[in-house]
Amino acid sequence: MPTIRIMLADDHALIRAGLRALLKSIEGVEVIAEASNGHETLEAVERRQPDVILMDIAMPGLNGLETAARILKRWPKVKIIMLSMHANDEYLRQALGAGAAGYLLKGADPAELELALKSVMRGETYLTPAVSKRLVQEFLQQDGEPVKSQSELTPRQREILQMIAEGHSTKEIAHRLELSVKTVETHRAAIMKRLDIHDVPGLVRYAIRAGLITTDA
Repeated sequence: MPTIRIMLADDHALIRAGLRALLKSIEGVEVIAEASNGHETLEAVERRQPDVILMDIAMPGLNGLETAARILKRWPKVKIIMLSMHANDEYLRQALGAGAAGYLLKGADPAELELALKSVMRGETYLTPAVSKRLVQEFLQQDGEPVKSQSELTPRQREILQMIAEGHSTKEIAHRLELSVKTVETHRAAIMKRLDIHDVPGLVRYAIRAGLITTDA
């Protein structure tokens, strides 16, 4: 059986080190790349073409949900297992809506990691048992539709929304994305109009609820 080539994407170096140590004990897997944010992840996927990505759901700059959607649009054969601190329906819905093949809690038993890898490589969807039947049923009842208002945003608008919610100024966003300040302001106005939210605190609350960012340190 071919070696499973794995990439780790998490902004916490200690978590990546812990995952790497756990994966060393699993036969037939190899960690071929690491990344600390969404943009680094996209670059690494293009270079290394991993089989599976273990990816944090909340990363700075470009979160795991948006990163997953972009990866799967270009490389649909890549399997993505989202890592999260949260066992709630909103995060589960967002992860599966983005095309993730698995959802694993960071506090899960280490044995779950191997089980999740084997499941997604068989073409199955792996959901950690800690995600209750009630949450799965709620997801299925909603037909897997992403949050309607968020789906109306463009990928660029979702990226800018995340950066606004993370506390970056308009000037910082413009510099990071190589856009003009006026263009960022135009995007922000369009985001507020589409979401019917008219202040920055409201955008932050929405971004947390929608899984674009978390309140974790």
